[in-house]
Amino acid sequence: MRDVEIREGTIRLGQLMKLAGLAEHGADAKALLEEGEVQVNDEVETRRGRQLAPGDRIALGDEEVRIVVAP
Repeated sequence: MRDVEIREGTIRLGQLMKLAGLAEHGADAKALLEEGEVQVNDEVETRRGRQLAPGDRIALGDEEVRIVVAP
C-alpha cells in the first residue's frame, strides 16, 4: 500500500484515481468504475464522484493506495 497526499479535506474518487496514477484520464476512471474494478474500503464502488477523506483506502487490481493529508 502506498500513501497519496491531498491538501484539502476531501477529494472525489475520479480525481484521486488520476492523482494516484490508477487511471490516466477521467474516461479511464469512469470505465474502471463501471466495470466494478475499484474498491473503496473493501467495497466495490461505481460512483466517480464519491467523496473520499484521509484514511480511505482505494484498491484496483494489485494496487492499493491510502489517502493522507499533506504536511
